[in-house]
Amino acid sequence: MIKTLFKQIGQYARASILTPIFIMLEVILDVLIPYVTAWLIDEGINAGDLGNVYKYGGLMLVMAALSLLMGILGGRYVAFASTGFAANLRKAMYRNIQRFAFSDIDKYSTSGLITRMTTDVSNLQSAFQMFLRTSIRAPFSMVFSIVMCFVISPQLSFIFITATVVLALVITIIIRKVSATFTRVFKQYDVLNAAVQENVSAIRVVKAFVREDYENQKFELAAKGLYRLYVKAESLMAINHPVMNLVVYGCIIAISWFGAQFIVGGDLTTGQLTSLFSYVMSILMSLMMLSMIFVQITMSAASGKRVAEVINEVPDIVNPDNADTEITSGSVDMNHVSFAYLGGSGEYALHDIDLHVPSGGTLGVIGGTGSGKSSLITLISRLYDVSRGSVMVGGKDVRSLDLTALRNAVAVVLQKNVLFSGSILDNLRWGNENATLDECRVACQLAQADDFVMAMPQGYDTHVEQGGANLSGGQRQRLCIARALLKKPKVLILDDSTSACDNATDALIRTALAKHEPTMTKIIIAQRISSIKDCDRILVLDNGRMSGCDTHDNLLKSNRIYQEICAIQEEDGADFDAPKGRKEDAQ
Repeated sequence: MIKTLFKQIGQYARASILTPIFIMLEVILDVLIPYVTAWLIDEGINAGDLGNVYKYGGLMLVMAALSLLMGILGGRYVAFASTGFAANLRKAMYRNIQRFAFSDIDKYSTSGLITRMTTDVSNLQSAFQMFLRTSIRAPFSMVFSIVMCFVISPQLSFIFITATVVLALVITIIIRKVSATFTRVFKQYDVLNAAVQENVSAIRVVKAFVREDYENQKFELAAKGLYRLYVKAESLMAINHPVMNLVVYGCIIAISWFGAQFIVGGDLTTGQLTSLFSYVMSILMSLMMLSMIFVQITMSAASGKRVAEVINEVPDIVNPDNADTEITSGSVDMNHVSFAYLGGSGEYALHDIDLHVPSGGTLGVIGGTGSGKSSLITLISRLYDVSRGSVMVGGKDVRSLDLTALRNAVAVVLQKNVLFSGSILDNLRWGNENATLDECRVACQLAQADDFVMAMPQGYDTHVEQGGANLSGGQRQRLCIARALLKKPKVLILDDSTSACDNATDALIRTALAKHEPTMTKIIIAQRISSIKDCDRILVLDNGRMSGCDTHDNLLKSNRIYQEICAIQEEDGADFDAPKGRKEDAQ
């Protein structure tokens, strides 16, 4: 973990090195000032020598000014180093997340990744800043102050040595108790963020079902869990301060008592006693700072593990060595494919799929909920890898192909249509960043989107709100299809991508694709028979298995599941996933 995190210092290494240098110079000056103060008192004020007062007073002013300058430079460089370190951590995580396969994303919740990139990185930034500044200042200040104390009075020095041991024991006990609690705190942050994210993203559903009270209770439960853990951790940390005060005041009283006797006995001067008080306070404050460092490190250790975990995550799907970048055709072949989630350790979603679609062909896919339709198409663009068998595109195993080349050749319009903040034109150019306005219009015309876009006041420059909230479901679907067409793929996969469109629009899209893109292989997952009945072949899936794969007419004659689907939809247009007998129950 440490090695992974420190790699991210990168270009901020110079600032990370200069910071402790300036801090050490500041500490040296701070430690020498009380020693000069003793000379000022003993050789100037007590001796009645005004010349020494000016001399030592001037020297103290110069030292204080230099100390201030070193402190400013140290603060400037530590800010530069710590914020840069945090920026590099976020970049490293984000860059690796972009390489994740779907199976990798399954390991982390969205809220968990957000927490790692925000709260966890902020904790590490604070810890790194404290490491560069306080962890250098506190030990050096303590060591130099102890040396000066022994130089002034070895006998009195044993008082604060005893105090140091007491504080060290208390700090050790607190850290051990707090460490485990903070690990649980950040897991609870994930739960809280998940509640917030889910509620905000689905706010329309929440309001439609009047579930505000339920969501409030769910959030309050997560917030209370975080509250209890933080109270427990902070309560333990709070013990540190009163113990610190007890030790400090005890040291002051002891040094005052014994110091007064040494002054009377002539073993100590008034100036030296004054300096001792300064050094003792410096030592104890250094211990206090060290305790804060340990607490921060303890708290950030949990964050460090979580951040390093994301950075070090090796994606399940990577480009093969000597990857093939040439895909000459859009043929799709599945050779006895079986697939299970969770890296093959979960329950099988697909069983022994043997399927062959020629280049330029059209395949319809239909089946009940959970039959494996969406799982099937994720294997073609290698969003997941097969557990058994092989998937081939253009006659080549997808595991031998370059991922960029494969995913440019296979365009997928998923069930969940996602648009991003920006103009309609910006969203379309996700398919081809160099596409001209005319090319975008042609793609939208094929997807039956051009008319509604041009009817908008700003046309293709119309702003799209986050998630496409200012567009209807059917409009979002058509824009997503147009975006996929701009890639000019060899294989186009539509995963129930016209479900929000009316039958007439759905038919127009299919007709336009068949007429203008005859060489493109098209795989259409649909709930409506009308969307796929004209396909060259139709695959019927049942619980992850092939129930049949033939033309519409042949399936009507030979496949019981397909016959039932057609019968239900022809009777009353009902969703074939509805329980059998629903119509009779309603009558």
